[in-house]
Formats: sequence, structure tokens, C-alpha cells
Amino acid sequence: MKNLIRESMDNTVDRSVATALRRKRFVLFRGLIDRLDPPIRILDVGGTEQFWDMMKFEASERVQITLLNTFPVSVSRPHMQSAVGDARNLSQFADHQFEVVFSNSVIEHVGGIGDQRKMADEIRRVGKSYFVQTPNRGFPLEPHFMFPFFQFLPISCRAKLLQKFNLGWIARVPDYESAKLAVQTIRLLTRRDLEQLFPEAEIFEERFLGLTKSFVAYSEWGNQGSHSRNGGPA
Repeated sequence: MKNLIRESMDNTVDRSVATALRRKRFVLFRGLIDRLDPPIRILDVGGTEQFWDMMKFEASERVQITLLNTFPVSVSRPHMQSAVGDARNLSQFADHQFEVVFSNSVIEHVGGIGDQRKMADEIRRVGKSYFVQTPNRGFPLEPHFMFPFFQFLPISCRAKLLQKFNLGWIARVPDYESAKLAVQTIRLLTRRDLEQLFPEAEIFEERFLGLTKSFVAYSEWGNQGSHSRNGGPA
């Protein structure tokens, strides 16, 4: 059962639940991209070439993608390039340099609320528009440690569990202080958190089994028309 749940949540597996949810979410992104005039420069904060391959999205002369990570990543496709930087400080990029800043499951990893605010502010600065996804803190299964309600346990309890067990995608950390640091590096967000970080954004709620699994904040896509705050485009 444990391996079945893990495989269903593995976004590198083509037919997993996680990949299906990402592709469904990506339909919203493609619809928004289609509103923009080329050339469209996308900055993917924390992105990989594999992600875009899984989404069956081709970089082209019309759409050029820069993958930003804290380390160089391999890029083989034309019209796609790798850049090294920190999501909290994108000073190598000019204001509104990109038509779109895209980020998938990154903002919960950059630190506390102050660091998350720095990332949000930089995304809003360098992008004319943005599409930022993050898991919902209120979803019962914590998506990194794959442990029910793990995010609501005291930090000391989470650290002790990680000392003793491999949890989800995180390997066991025998040293208590290191385990404590590992659990503190992930700060999941609520909808209210996201609304405060991106106050002008529309918020799309991605649902699974009737529950909100993740949120997407997106904004400034040309003539947006009417949107629903709870379900993306009306």
C-alpha cells in the first residue's frame, strides 16, 4: 500500500495521479499562454526540461524558456536555456524582462514567510504575468514526507520521526538537529498566505477527492475577462 501511494504521487511517472493533476493544471496555463502575443519569454523558477517534456510543451521561436535553479541543469532542446540564481533575489533580470514567470512547487521550499515574500516580490517584478503553484497546507497528506497531517505536528515530533524513518521523498536523517533543519526547510502555504503574497492574483484551487490539493496564483494575462476566485476562468 505504501509503495502504491508513493507511486501514485510520483510526478516523474507518466501515468501517476500527480502527473495527471499537473497536466490538468497545465491546461489552464496553456489557455493563458494563448492570450499572449509572441515572442513569449518564460522564466521557470525551479524548473527542469523533464517537466516541460512531461507536459508535452515544446519551446520554440514563439515561446522561449529559461530554467532558473540554484545549480546548472542540463538542457538539450533549442529555445530553452539554464540559468543559475536564487528565487529570492533575481537581480540578474530586469523589471518585466519576462512575459511569464512560472513556478511549480518551489515557494514552499525557500524558507520562512519573509523568504517567501522576497520570492513573490521578485516574481512580480521580473514578470509581466505569473503562474505560481504550491501545495495546500490544509490537504491531509503532506506531499513531501507523504505522512498524514505531518505539517501540523510539532517540529520536534516531525524531526524525531525523520530520525527514525524514510518519509516520502525524504531520506532518514539520523542526527536530530539535521532532521529538525530538514523539516523546517518546507513551509506549506494556506490560501490566505498566497493571497497575501500575491494580492492581485486570481487563485485557482486544484481538487483531488473533493479536497483542495494545491493552489495556483496567476495574474496579469492581458485582457483577462471575468474569472472565478475559486475555479479559474469562469
